[in-house]
Amino acid sequence: MKCFLTEFLVCPNCLPHEVSLHLSAARAHGDDIQTGSFSCSRCSCRYPVSDGIADLTAPSAAASARIASRYESAETVSSYLWSHFADLAGDADATTAYSQWAALLPPADGIALDAGCATGRLAFELTAKYDFVIGVDLSRTFVRNALELSRNRRLSFSVPVEGELRRELTFEFPSAWIPEKVDFIVADVQCLPFRRNTFSHCASLNIVDKVPRPLAHLVELNRVTREDHARILFSDPFSWSYEVSKADDWLGGVEEGPFAGYGIDNVAWLLEGKRGIVHPPWTIEERGSVWWKIRAHANRFELIRSQYIEAFR
Repeated sequence: MKCFLTEFLVCPNCLPHEVSLHLSAARAHGDDIQTGSFSCSRCSCRYPVSDGIADLTAPSAAASARIASRYESAETVSSYLWSHFADLAGDADATTAYSQWAALLPPADGIALDAGCATGRLAFELTAKYDFVIGVDLSRTFVRNALELSRNRRLSFSVPVEGELRRELTFEFPSAWIPEKVDFIVADVQCLPFRRNTFSHCASLNIVDKVPRPLAHLVELNRVTREDHARILFSDPFSWSYEVSKADDWLGGVEEGPFAGYGIDNVAWLLEGKRGIVHPPWTIEERGSVWWKIRAHANRFELIRSQYIEAFR
């Protein structure tokens, strides 16, 4: 974890109070904290740093952690690595979804946030556009893979072909990506461990329907992003699931209640401030969709349409 990031951190357990964290017993290598722990003087929570990875998950995130545990298996990680990077490895079945999403955000000064970064593709793309990028995910395995890629600048991973048969994919770090300008942290996107107004740009790709409290995630994105000269990229297939959250908490996909109708419309209205929850409001610049894939094996893919909103204020 980069040393300079400590000035932006707050205790996620104490939100909405923004309480600074104290770093102790730290061992660093150059500008990177390798081991240590953060502690909160208000609630006494401690957050470990090990192998260069800071785990800033609040105790209240237990429900989210149980959901995230499904993303720790080797097969799931392989599937997401393929989804993120297979186009760079020359796989003809891959999509260019992440480069399409990255193209929606213009270059600017400041720090960018990739909330729900998984194995890091969008965060790496954004290093070519911003002063620094932070990727956040609740899966430690995803974060570890993203950090290993940033350190090694190449990645080899195997994907299932059929039954026990597998093949290996390899790609080199594109020259436009700048690994020194990115870091990855384990945290919950519903209680982000950052100060208000930390980020000039933020992105949330395919995550709002994967958390127990979707509205909390949107409110947190708004809190940590600057009140002016800022942009947000929000994209999701709105695959609401009773296994993840109650229908009352969905931001769409229901016939009655405050979020009746379609998720993409409700998110747009929330961002525009029409429900009085998000302030200051955003101006919607573009709406559209991106097709992306998840791969199980050579003959089984899931094709997903993710609807996006790009907005500024």
